Amino acid sequence: MAVLIEPLLKQKIDSTRLLKMIILHDLVEAEATDISALEVLRNPEIRLGKIEKEKKAIENLRLALKETNGQEIYDLFYEFEEKETYESKVANALDKLEVQLQHNHADFSTWEAIEYDMSYMMDKHVSFDPTLLELKTQIEHQATEKMRSNGIDTDLVKQRVFGVTE
Repeated sequence: MAVLIEPLLKQKIDSTRLLKMIILHDLVEAEATDISALEVLRNPEIRLGKIEKEKKAIENLRLALKETNGQEIYDLFYEFEEKETYESKVANALDKLEVQLQHNHADFSTWEAIEYDMSYMMDKHVSFDPTLLELKTQIEHQATEKMRSNGIDTDLVKQRVFGVTE
């Protein structure tokens, strides 16, 4: 996704830096045993354990690679986590969008009610860039159509998520 969307972003990015962040984020999650956003929503206390496991995993990588690029890897991981640079915001946005995109392709029988809500929770991750916002809109539209075709009242879901009544 990063390679395909890069020329459409509003700002020029360092593609190598972006790709490193994405790969390192996934590598740390793999070592720490990733916990889905769904699990964290169900049980917010899990998040603290997830953070601690990820800290240990990135520290292990930094130490194992201290003679080469361990510090760079460590710094890039935390740049991703802090979401302050443009590249880290793009990496985070793509991480969230990719999960929803995969979810949209799953059989609807696997969806849980809380996942209906999650389909509309990506704005905060993409609002900084019009291209990412448009991609989010398309992915969200795909989720909406899937829910509607399976009898879900998406207006009620949106009311629940956004707290808005019409």
